[in-house]
Amino acid sequence: MIGFLSSYVFWLVTAGVGLSFGAAGYVYRKYRAESKINGAEEYSAKILKDAEKEIETKRKELDLEAKDELYKLRSTFEQETSSRRKELSALESKISQKELNLDRKVDLWERRERDIADKENSIRRRTEDLGKKQAELTRTLEEEKRSLQRISELTPEKAKEIFLAKIAEEAKYDAALLAKKIEDESREDAQKKGKEIIAIAIQRCAAEYTTESTVSVVSLPNDEMKGRIIGREGRNIRAFEIATGINIIVDDTPEAVILSGFDPLRREIAKVALEKLIADGRIHPGRIEEVVEKADKEIQIAVKEAGEQAALEVGVQGLNSEEMKLIGRLKYRTSYGQNVLQHSKEAAYLAGAMAAELGQDIKTAKRAGLLHDIGKSVDHEVEGTHAQIGADLAKKCGEPDNIVYAIASHHEEKPANTILSVLIQAADAISASRPGVRRETFEKYVKRLEELESIATSFPGVNKTYAINAGREIRVMVEPDKISDTESVKLLRDISKKIEENLNYPGQIKITLIRETRVADYAK
Repeated sequence: MIGFLSSYVFWLVTAGVGLSFGAAGYVYRKYRAESKINGAEEYSAKILKDAEKEIETKRKELDLEAKDELYKLRSTFEQETSSRRKELSALESKISQKELNLDRKVDLWERRERDIADKENSIRRRTEDLGKKQAELTRTLEEEKRSLQRISELTPEKAKEIFLAKIAEEAKYDAALLAKKIEDESREDAQKKGKEIIAIAIQRCAAEYTTESTVSVVSLPNDEMKGRIIGREGRNIRAFEIATGINIIVDDTPEAVILSGFDPLRREIAKVALEKLIADGRIHPGRIEEVVEKADKEIQIAVKEAGEQAALEVGVQGLNSEEMKLIGRLKYRTSYGQNVLQHSKEAAYLAGAMAAELGQDIKTAKRAGLLHDIGKSVDHEVEGTHAQIGADLAKKCGEPDNIVYAIASHHEEKPANTILSVLIQAADAISASRPGVRRETFEKYVKRLEELESIATSFPGVNKTYAINAGREIRVMVEPDKISDTESVKLLRDISKKIEENLNYPGQIKITLIRETRVADYAK
């Protein structure tokens, strides 16, 4: 019994201990499980929190990327939209302009159609009125015919004569109205045709513009030559200026001197003569006069060659030697700064072109155009207008009357009553009025110098006069056998007084009178 109880107690204790250990193990496992569960929950919470942070970061990055992409797309869209808008605006402008043009054309056509309809109605009404008037006229004439026969007891033949006379008078009136209408229409057509002809002639002619100059530059081999040109006490340069009428300017320009003078022909003679003196090396007064004389002859030959060349270029044939010289001298003449020879050739081209359009004689038109200003080659030597002087020269040279009259009337000093005269007037005006071709200031300056020389030359006993230094000085050379030393003083005062009375000029003009006697003989 006691053993049993002991066993029982042992087993109870063992069971209790076991239960205690079991309970403790359960509690421990539960604690461990709860600890693990709490740790897992914390870890999972941490993972979730990190994931949420990462997700937030990614979301922000995606938002930024989306905003950038949106900005880029918006910029691209705005650029494309702006470009499209500009294209649409330009297209709308073109369409609006086209619509406006179409509206204008439609309005124009509508106005034309209305005008045509109005004209047709007017013509129809006029035709009806004319028909009515014709019928009334016929009835009136019949009545008058019967009345005349009844009242005056005229014979049918006499009444017929009166009737025909009245008809003729009315017919003349109608014919006069018709002639006036035809004349007006012809005048309009002629003006239109004339403008076309002039335009064609101008297009076919393209002559060069010319520029004037009052100085020429002569090159020297060295600066020592300047001293030889001046000479001892200036005797060489004075002799040269007296012989040529051209002023020599010796300045600091290296190896060059300047020839100054308003007359291109004199200036060319002086240039040729000075170049010959420089090449020869012998420069003294006697040699200067000899070389200037030779240069003058050479220039005269060059003048004739220039005339021949101009006639050849224009295509004018049959000119005599005197006409060639007169034309060649125009190479050294200017009119308001325009070279007269170039102007004459251009006028010949224009006249020929217009004559061709009108079916006139081209050769005659060119000939008259080339010769129309030959009076300017001698107008400073002969009294009168250059047109009249040129006509007189052409007549002396044997030119036909129509060419002579065309030259005389090209400045409307005579009425242009021929087609050739009108052509020459038109060609001269076209060539002279082109923009930039003429300069009035230079022409006034040249005319003042020419007038200055002509005033001094007008006195008896004066041999030559040269205006130099831009018109501030004039040199007068007299014939020693006609003007004495005492008379020279009086002549000088008379010239000065006449210049003061007849010319307007700035400042003062120096007048130098030269009287010298030269005796020459030959030893044989």
